[in-house]
Amino acid sequence: MNEISTIPGNLPAPSDNGALNDTMQGILPHHIEAEQQLLGAILTNNDVYDRVASIITATHFYEPVHQRIYEIAAARIAKNALASPVTLKAFMEDDEGLKELGGAAYLARLAGAAISSFAARDYAQMIYDLAIRRELIRLGEDISAKAAKVDISSEPKEQIVEAEQQLYKLGEAGQADTGFQSFLKAVTGAVQNANAAYERGGGMAGVSTGLIDLDKKMGGLHPSDLIILAGRPSMGKTSLATNIAFNVAKAYKRGLKPDGTEGAVDGGVVGFFSLEMSAEQLASRILAEAAEISSHKIRQGDMDESEFRRLVQAAKDLEACPLYIDDTPALPISQLAARARRLKRTHGLDVLIIDYLQLCRGTAENRVNEIGEISMGMKAIAKELNIPVIALSQLSRQVENRDDKRPQLSDLRESGSIEQDADVVMFVYREEYYKEREKPGDHELDKIALWQEEMAPLYGKAEVILGKQRHGPIGIVDLSFEAKYTRFGNLVKDYQQGHEQAF
Repeated sequence: MNEISTIPGNLPAPSDNGALNDTMQGILPHHIEAEQQLLGAILTNNDVYDRVASIITATHFYEPVHQRIYEIAAARIAKNALASPVTLKAFMEDDEGLKELGGAAYLARLAGAAISSFAARDYAQMIYDLAIRRELIRLGEDISAKAAKVDISSEPKEQIVEAEQQLYKLGEAGQADTGFQSFLKAVTGAVQNANAAYERGGGMAGVSTGLIDLDKKMGGLHPSDLIILAGRPSMGKTSLATNIAFNVAKAYKRGLKPDGTEGAVDGGVVGFFSLEMSAEQLASRILAEAAEISSHKIRQGDMDESEFRRLVQAAKDLEACPLYIDDTPALPISQLAARARRLKRTHGLDVLIIDYLQLCRGTAENRVNEIGEISMGMKAIAKELNIPVIALSQLSRQVENRDDKRPQLSDLRESGSIEQDADVVMFVYREEYYKEREKPGDHELDKIALWQEEMAPLYGKAEVILGKQRHGPIGIVDLSFEAKYTRFGNLVKDYQQGHEQAF
């Protein structure tokens, strides 16, 4: 056990010189006096525990005896029982470590050297910071030892991933607990959001999708929202997601925000987890939209000179777009969250898109519970990073069995928790797709004529059905869809066409 000097009277005030960090001599960073004085404060005034409990736990104390004192005190306070030198004495009479320090007399001396309660959080933060430094040293030594040991079962790449995960875990420790905030603080944030929308001419407080009618219905993409974008295969889920990603990244402008911080004042930095398609396939879709060249032509290389020049120019224009793609397949939700955090720290992050939810992995053995864990994890990412998260989702086959193929909330595949966790659920629906498959044979002239008549108003149109929206109305948004460019766009209304023709 580490030697601790007994306390003759009042303890000296903590200072930077008190932190022992001569690790070259094998001594890990710690501050015994700070630990002693904080424990004294808790034993003399149990209310101090509530101020520091969100910062430290017993494991953050360097001295094992202090760990046990804090642990017993915390357990008693949690039961609304008194934690004092007298009450703790009964629980620690047989503690060998405490006996070496003077037994019950040590507890009394701790209480006699207590700091004032207003300084408790500062002392707790110091103890926490030193504990993190010790963990970093241990982690570094562990990485070094594993790297030095040449083992065929432990590849260097695997060691890097493992070390990275441990560092993320350590980096995020203690950051999730924000606790209660006053209504004044909450209402101030709400007024700031309303002011941002007002300054944009009553448009929206969120990030624009680049699709006017969708923005009007949703008010843009709002921070901390989980947006589920669902649809059957071939409806254009990924196309709509890439269109939104491209529009947001293309509009990105950095500057001073209304709250005085620096960040995106228009558009934003976009992170795209493509769990189904490769980064190259996704880039081809975005290039097809930007260059107005069929994605099929780009894949086949079947382009004339002018089209190829357009493609090269579009690629140059897109170089500056802050759009980051991760195409690692079957990512666990924990790793997905860690990578999103890293992207925000290194490049910034304003919108996160995940294609698609069912391809993520959780830890639960039951598939329904696993999907629930994944959807909750995505909502947690949105809240923690304060960004909108757009997660694509598959729909069940029961859609195909109905006469009206428009999707409903009950069609969300595998778990009702997706609907519960989402702030917005929207479905992509193209009636044109289903009508095309009803085409009669060429010899059925009457039926062909009727089919063409029914097909005409559906051509090049799509619907985004807002099935759920916590902060706004539900309904249908009409969009245009150009299949050859895999591009959704703003649909020109009849009254707008008339207006344009008049001029």
